[in-house]
Amino acid sequence: MSIFSKKKAPEAAPTSVEEVMKKYDRESNTRVWEGAPKWVVTALLAAFSLFCIYVTLFATWLEEIRLSSFVALIVMLGYLVFPAKKGVQKVNYMPWYDVVLMVLGTAAFLYFTFNAVPIIQQGSKFATYQIIIGIVGILALAEVCRRSVGLPILIVAGCFVAYALAYGLKNPSFIGRLNYTVRALFYSKEGILSTPINTCSKFIVVFIIFGAFLERTGIADFFIEAANAVVGRFSGGPAKVAVVASAMEGMVSGSSVANTVGSGSVTIPLMKRTGYKPEFAAAAEASASTGGQIMPPIMGAAAFLMAENLNVPYSNIIVRAILPAVLYFAGIFIAVHLEAKKYGLRGLEKDEIPKFKSLVGKLYLLLPLVILIYLVSSNTKTIQTAAAISIIAAVIVSLFNKGNRITPKRFLEALAAGGQGAISVAAACGIAGIIAGTITMTGLANMMINGIVALAGNQVIIALFLTMLCCIVLGMGVPTTANYCLMAATCAPILVRMGVPMVAAHFFVFYFGIVADLTPPVALAAYAGAAIAQSNPMKTALTSTKLAIAAFIVPYVFALNPEMLFVDVDNPFKVILIVVTSLLGIFGVSSALEGFIYVKMNVIQRILAAAGGLLLIDPGLVTDLIGVALIVLVFLWQFAEKKKSAAA
Repeated sequence: MSIFSKKKAPEAAPTSVEEVMKKYDRESNTRVWEGAPKWVVTALLAAFSLFCIYVTLFATWLEEIRLSSFVALIVMLGYLVFPAKKGVQKVNYMPWYDVVLMVLGTAAFLYFTFNAVPIIQQGSKFATYQIIIGIVGILALAEVCRRSVGLPILIVAGCFVAYALAYGLKNPSFIGRLNYTVRALFYSKEGILSTPINTCSKFIVVFIIFGAFLERTGIADFFIEAANAVVGRFSGGPAKVAVVASAMEGMVSGSSVANTVGSGSVTIPLMKRTGYKPEFAAAAEASASTGGQIMPPIMGAAAFLMAENLNVPYSNIIVRAILPAVLYFAGIFIAVHLEAKKYGLRGLEKDEIPKFKSLVGKLYLLLPLVILIYLVSSNTKTIQTAAAISIIAAVIVSLFNKGNRITPKRFLEALAAGGQGAISVAAACGIAGIIAGTITMTGLANMMINGIVALAGNQVIIALFLTMLCCIVLGMGVPTTANYCLMAATCAPILVRMGVPMVAAHFFVFYFGIVADLTPPVALAAYAGAAIAQSNPMKTALTSTKLAIAAFIVPYVFALNPEMLFVDVDNPFKVILIVVTSLLGIFGVSSALEGFIYVKMNVIQRILAAAGGLLLIDPGLVTDLIGVALIVLVFLWQFAEKKKSAAA
């Protein structure tokens, strides 16, 4: 049975980029709508985007009404867009069970929407049918999340809910525990309708829509051309282009996999052509693209949630994120430079490098981003209004770019793309709300905190290490926004208890949650890059981890030296000193892993360089002096060997 007519799918095979996206990015695995059904679905998605913009800018609805109606639309559109399983999809086909799930799930949340006031007033007395409606709504949202995001976050949520129902709640009756859980997770603002989904509906969706419009202005091509012009000519140019372009694309991208595939389809073949091994080419793109999630101003949309959790202005978060992000990309840049020098890899040919003159004529494409950053950082407008104005600016800017003008048709498509992009983020935020709510109502957070604090004793460095392991495990396969929600609820309080400033604690857990996209066994960005490079996925993931070593160093630096995040800065010189020693430390560890500075390093040199780099993590004067001395020693030793080799 189908709600639209069935017909056989076209035989044409998708492009390799499409295949990679469908395999590694859940959001790209969508139903195939054509003809009239396609326009119906497109119109619904576009209408949803307009609804979100209207509600966030103008509506003054009761919060329960606003949030439950938002989730109801997410559930409805989620079933329209995402099929139950991956693979080739029939054209214009939606099975009867998906129709049933869509109707029941949407109706469950709309029931709350139209009965919000009496439900709030009735207190804790809920009828059996209301509990059943809540269960249906929770399961329907969980299925949308499975289809659009994947299983990992659902497994985590399922474990927490199972713990609550089995042991975590004190009610002796299972039915009593079930009723309490459903009331808390579905009918209160402590579960699905908590901070993550609230932030998503107020801020994140508008920025996703902005990103969809900005993408259609041709700015991604401009970023790649600009990176080619700046660093393409140097040794190993294509890899450096991947780093610079991904850093710029990360400012507007919300997915490490999409970033990897988008720019990697251009940069990875170029890297291979200039001599990089396939595994290294894929790893360079994946590690740089994953870093896009920590690049302000968007930071994979997690910046808005962080601002809400810390109760600080959004502009405060993006300013604090600048130095760590710069150090992260500097670390990857150093690694690809050393790799290029080790193998004598050349840069791009002169005729392959764009002229600066042609790029200057396209600088206007940056105007929407400049307007957004100015309005947000100056507090001239609210975040939502700033995003809406930037959307209008993107449309105007596109009119001057002949090949990428946003016509009425493309305007509709951009709205629809923004609406579709919001589905997976919102579904993940809803499930993250369930996780946070379960942790809160069972007191599990305190148990986890007490356990790690007891293991760490008074040693902050041990607590940081144990928290890092928790973040990497919990963050596997979880998208950026939900990833941060999960880390903020479970891991950040551990570090706060150990005396780490709250801002530094939240940045620490966010960074290591993101690193899960690179570290085996669930290294989605690395595997996507490997598919494009046709390299070994596991080797690519391990190489990605090595290249992104800065991501394992920088969080320790700002956790132990919060001044890097501009926390309690009483002397600007101290911030400069921290940045310089951090760069030296990253250089030391990167060179040790590459085994090269000027010539191939011996074992002793690698050990000394790694030790020097790691010592620079500790903020003490003695460790800094020893670390700098060791790295300088290795550097001079390498320089002398180079001279000796040249003379020979």
